[in-house]
Amino acid sequence: MLKECIILAGGLGTRLQSTVPDLPKCMAPVAGRPFLFYVINYLRSQGIEKFIFSLGYLHEQVEAYLQKEFATLAYRCSVEDEPLGTGGAILLACSQTTEKDVLVVNGDTLFRGHLQEAFQFHTRQMAECTLLLKPMQEFDRYGVVETGKDQLVCSFKEKQYYQKGNINAGVYILNIPRFLEEEFPSRFSFEKDYLEKYFSQRRIYGQVQDSYFIDIGIPEDFRRASQELAKPDLDLKTINKGWSLFLDRDGVINEDKPGSYIFSATEFVFMEGAPGLFHKLTDIFGHILVVTNQRGVGKGLMSVADLEDIHSKMLAGIEGAGGKVDAIYYAPSLDNKDTLRKPNPGMAYKAKRDFPGIDLHRSIMVGNKMSDMGFGRNAGMYTVYIASTNPEAPFPHPDVDLRYPSLFEFANSL
Repeated sequence: MLKECIILAGGLGTRLQSTVPDLPKCMAPVAGRPFLFYVINYLRSQGIEKFIFSLGYLHEQVEAYLQKEFATLAYRCSVEDEPLGTGGAILLACSQTTEKDVLVVNGDTLFRGHLQEAFQFHTRQMAECTLLLKPMQEFDRYGVVETGKDQLVCSFKEKQYYQKGNINAGVYILNIPRFLEEEFPSRFSFEKDYLEKYFSQRRIYGQVQDSYFIDIGIPEDFRRASQELAKPDLDLKTINKGWSLFLDRDGVINEDKPGSYIFSATEFVFMEGAPGLFHKLTDIFGHILVVTNQRGVGKGLMSVADLEDIHSKMLAGIEGAGGKVDAIYYAPSLDNKDTLRKPNPGMAYKAKRDFPGIDLHRSIMVGNKMSDMGFGRNAGMYTVYIASTNPEAPFPHPDVDLRYPSLFEFANSL
């Protein structure tokens, strides 16, 4: 799989300066969050696990944001001392890559392409560079390219207008060893000095994908993004079988043991009335999943067999009351940057792979910790905070849609 990505996030954003002054383009606020939030989490949904942020203009702002909001993300920063152009920025970031093939994207654009599909194409073609191309029907802003048998067959014509064609979506898969075979200057344009110069000489390919694309560096796209990326308020009356419910375990389904872990089935005690709630929840939601951090397993304080005994007892109680749970996912890792450990959204993406009918934008995460809320937001879900064990958590909060004292009150509100 394609696992590593360079995000080019050093742009000034000249055309946006009158609207959002003194901000790097990637940090422009869109629907209440920096645009970079949506870029990172879309890439994570596509299987990207390691990130290199190529920074320049006001890089301190981006670094501070990542440290605060993405502390559990596996990332590094590559900072330009002076503007190096797209090629120079990529070249500098390559020194920090760990994979042979790396995705490269712009931090001010969002292209919801199928990245692993593109990687399979890239691998089959033994490509040095594969571009993702977006078909445009009216005009393009970046330059039309033509393709013949998937390989690029004409040069790039930037900043010209055409009735239709395929535009460079600013998403590349780059084979780092082959790319570095060429001696590039420290400052150069990736588009002109690499793609346009070498497309007929090296294994540079294009794959067309007709997916959502937006570039917030263009003021009208910036305004459009604030509408299209915003989530409507959560209306519990609209929930039906097309929705999925994700539940934390300790403190939501069963009584928590603060400062410790539930080590055995004998210690597992349902919250009052919890089993019976699942009959109603099962009637309402299409899928019900349990997602739980279980560091006690990683620490060796309990075994996987102990955890499975606990979950067998939980399922028996739920099923005995007429409810069901489709699957249980757990994260035993001690590493906060493990992709499965909440607030990282890996367990949500694993559930979606197992149950393709799950729509994470029509899903609710219910939990009693802010890491549960971050997990839900990172995966694109709505969130419900249960104030059973941590009632001091602030509310209203940007990561929390609704708050209830217990799962019982939440279920009764549906």
